[in-house]
Amino acid sequence: MADVKADTGAPALRPRPLSPHLQVWRWHITMATSILHRVTGCALYVGALVLTGWAVSLASGPDAYAAYTGLLGSILGKLVMIGFTLCVFFHMANGVRHLVWDIGKGFLPKTAEFSAVVAFAFAAVATAVVWAIALLTGSV
Repeated sequence: MADVKADTGAPALRPRPLSPHLQVWRWHITMATSILHRVTGCALYVGALVLTGWAVSLASGPDAYAAYTGLLGSILGKLVMIGFTLCVFFHMANGVRHLVWDIGKGFLPKTAEFSAVVAFAFAAVATAVVWAIALLTGSV
């Protein structure tokens, strides 16, 4: 840990080693799911604020509600809601993956990679199904 300075005999601290960073690591799917699990968790907080705004607008009367739903019905609003839906489904699927890990299963590299692919696929398909149903029923 500490070296001795040649000129004074006093201990000198060695520079701390640097941990590998995202620029050093070779990206792989389990790394991406780990990072995206954290990102989607943060996005869900923002989505909760959007839903809170919807509830406040609902309680504020018909004019406020119409304005807020008009904002959510815009192109940007729909993109945000599609992103929120994707975050919900990915975070849920990856959370189930973590629950399986908590019982000690799914740690083999092939299994972990497969479950990561399943989490991504589930999120994409479930989001597409929810929004297709919304379009077909005229909800959007």
